Amino acid sequence: MRAGETLRKLESKGITLEKMLDTAMELYIGENARDVRKLLKETMLRYLDDINVQSLLMAALLLEENFEVEGDPVNLVADELIGISIAEYIGGKMALFNFFYYDTRKPGILKELPPFLDDAVGGFIAGCMTKLLSED
Repeated sequence: MRAGETLRKLESKGITLEKMLDTAMELYIGENARDVRKLLKETMLRYLDDINVQSLLMAALLLEENFEVEGDPVNLVADELIGISIAEYIGGKMALFNFFYYDTRKPGILKELPPFLDDAVGGFIAGCMTKLLSED
């Protein structure tokens, strides 16, 4: 599967690359936001091409389509595990803190998404931001 195919599947749920970038940048604090956004886009496209990230995002999509959940019940942790896995896979342990920051703040598109997708996309954003901002 290529990044374009993964994006098309996400777009079918209203999750575009631009919306993910907007969401990521909503919590960005720093200079050169335009440059960071450009580099973040490249980072996101690179990881959308990664089979492990694709697998976890597809798992979240399949769970949303095939598992009926009302709201975001406190006893549901599988969604958090998917988000954490994506974040840490991309950005290491530091991404875990960013994941929880995005998960509690729910900026941009995250507040609109159902439980599995908000955590998967939040983990993806957190991982990519962490990876980008921790590179030398």
